[in-house]
Amino acid sequence: VQLQASGGGLVQAGGSLRLSCAASERTSSMYRMGWFRQAPGKEREFVAAIWSGGRTYSADSVKGRFTISGDNAKTTVYLQMNSLTPDDTAVYYCAYGTIGRREYDYWGQGTLVTVSS
Repeated sequence: VQLQASGGGLVQAGGSLRLSCAASERTSSMYRMGWFRQAPGKEREFVAAIWSGGRTYSADSVKGRFTISGDNAKTTVYLQMNSLTPDDTAVYYCAYGTIGRREYDYWGQGTLVTVSS
């Protein structure tokens, strides 16, 4: 499975960006896709995830500002990011995994989001 992420860029604080991630194939009808981010000098952290049935999960730090959604027909996941702050600056990675497995199996190349103050 190859993941192609896009949508990163430079935005001012308070602005919005929408990330997209398309998977090249689906290994199971029960899959999940998620977004993680890694800021300079920090460990990678979970941002949000969506399961193929539509269930979503978000980190407390982004709740109310970020919304994850998906298109099962296209095996694509989106991350709408609003009210961005400089603390959201990071490389954002999408990931694909099978529901029931502890880890995600496939990772995208990452897309850089930079929020200026």
